[in-house]
Amino acid sequence: MRSTSNDRENAYDSIMPVVLRPFDSQDEEVGLIAHMAFAEEGLIFLLGYQSDMSWQDWLAHIERYRVGSDLPANRVRAEFLAAEVNGELVGRVSIRFALNDWLAREGGHIGYGVLPGFRRKGHATEMLRQAADLAHHEGVDPLLIICDEDNLGSATVIERCGGVFESLATTESGTTIRRYWIQVESPRHPSPALYRVTRAKSRSRGTPLDGR
Repeated sequence: MRSTSNDRENAYDSIMPVVLRPFDSQDEEVGLIAHMAFAEEGLIFLLGYQSDMSWQDWLAHIERYRVGSDLPANRVRAEFLAAEVNGELVGRVSIRFALNDWLAREGGHIGYGVLPGFRRKGHATEMLRQAADLAHHEGVDPLLIICDEDNLGSATVIERCGGVFESLATTESGTTIRRYWIQVESPRHPSPALYRVTRAKSRSRGTPLDGR
């Protein structure tokens, strides 16, 4: 089981590498704890997770999105990845490889979230950069990235990753959002190769990456 402890909090900084990898069977406890932490802020950590789901069912659910198999109408192929530093879960990213009407209006290609105990350490910037590289290697470029107008921290992260401000817009719920575009001209990270290695390691531990 991966630790959720903050005992080594002082050891974290932006120099330590962020690794994006698939969620696997060993992440159940830490993933559910993270999900509850986000819920306390009115947010969702495990996208698509329902309280009546088993962990294996949720892994199969995100695998279907990864391969684009048997998706509901108007849903798009997407990758949902854990972000870890030094073996500890610090956040998650969601990469959408196409845009439906809702995503084009107020969702964008990439979503990311950092757990409360690991914020303001540079992890969000690194997570977005690596996610953008992965999307680029899948042929998605430029990338639409969106944040709430009053989320200055997220706006700063997007701009650090090369986001070019397009406009303000209003969501169906009335929230004002900032729309940015990121063009990945030359990926900075070897993350796709590292990602493939971590996926292979996860498969060797028996993770149901094929959806079974």
